[in-house]
Order: sequence, then C-alpha cells, then structure tokens
Amino acid sequence: MTSAYTDFDTPEIAVDVYPPQEDSQLLIDAMVQADVVPGARVADLCTGSGVVAVAAAVAGAKEVSAFDICHKAVQRAREEALCVGNRVAVHRGSWARAIEFGPFDVVLANPPYVPVCPTGEGGAVAATAGPSRAWDAGPDGRLVLDPMCAAAPRLLDEGGTMLIVQSECSDVQRTLRALREHGMSAEVIAQQLIPFGPVMTARAPWLMRAGLLSRGGRCERIVVIRADAL
Repeated sequence: MTSAYTDFDTPEIAVDVYPPQEDSQLLIDAMVQADVVPGARVADLCTGSGVVAVAAAVAGAKEVSAFDICHKAVQRAREEALCVGNRVAVHRGSWARAIEFGPFDVVLANPPYVPVCPTGEGGAVAATAGPSRAWDAGPDGRLVLDPMCAAAPRLLDEGGTMLIVQSECSDVQRTLRALREHGMSAEVIAQQLIPFGPVMTARAPWLMRAGLLSRGGRCERIVVIRADAL
C-alpha cells in the first residue's frame, strides 16, 4: 500500500503544528510493512497533524484514537481525519491519556525525541519547523520516550504491537532495553539516514560536542522500533 502522504518537502500545513517529515513517513511505511493494522484498534500518540492516524485508517484499522496535547494539533488532525469518515477520533491530552481508552491492538508513536541543551546552547530553528514542544525532549531526548516505554504494557492488549520512531541522538539501544525490561520483545525494524532538517541543523554542533551525534556528519539515522507484548 502506498501512503497518500509521501511528499513532505513542501508541507501545506500551518507552522504552529509539527509538519509531517521523514520520520512520519518511515513510521507509516513500517506500519504498512508490518501488516498489523488491518482490523485493529489503533492508538496514535503525539499525533501532531494526524498524518499517521489517517494512514492507519487507510490501512484498514477498525478504529483509530489519536492524542495530542496541543489544541491546534488536535484541530488540524480532526480536519485531516474528515477524509476517512468516522474512523479516527482525535483527543486532546497527553499521550498517557491513551491508557484511559485502551488497551489497544496497535500503538503508533512519533514522540518528541530531540535533546535540548540545558544551558540553551544551539542556534535558532526556522519557524517552518513548527513548535519546539513537538521535538524538545530534555537534555538526553528521553523526556517522553522513557515514560512511554514504561507504559507500553498498559497501552497494549495481549499480543499487541507498538511502533515507535526516534532518532539515533536519543539512544536507540536505551529504548530497546527499556521496552525489554518492561516485558516486551523489541527490535529495530526500519531505519533511514536523512539529511539534517532545520532542528538538527541548529542543534548538531552541540549534539556532536555532547557525544549524541557523530562528529562531522550531515545526516541523522532515524529508526522504527517494534515492541510486542508477550
């Protein structure tokens, strides 16, 4: 299946909502390849524009519940969801609110994962990148990833699957360990090298000095991690 959301070079989306980019597309592609969505109850955490939630509905989900803390993102996601009828319900609130609606067969997540320097070091990010709350995730990029991994068993039904997309700069191995420590099987099922976008371009010098990115690089590795409830 080919997603309708494949050209993220010039996103027609307001700058006050995180525009879908390569990480969104990688997550959608991994979701389709994994073939876990048809007939499933699906949650999309940190939905942003709603692009992943809509793609899950198009891929055959029985129902999709999407969550975002930003009211503008919720409004945008609801607008996007109109194209798939009543199969996507968009809720305002933290990703953790999904626990109230679960458990789910499939959980999809593109959370904030970019480390931010505690002293404010780093260049200005272009306004077209969207709001900083969509990517800033504490000094190690784990502000959302760690509690999300811990909550995975409560979000998933027996035999359920979670797909999380993140960057190498927020420690892929730590995510794998955390999921396994919480009783899940976990592995990287997709990855891609992408040129630095506006956020990484601004943050790269500090990330390299902090040892979170390889020095001298102009690309970052993004991955999709699959975790299955045992």
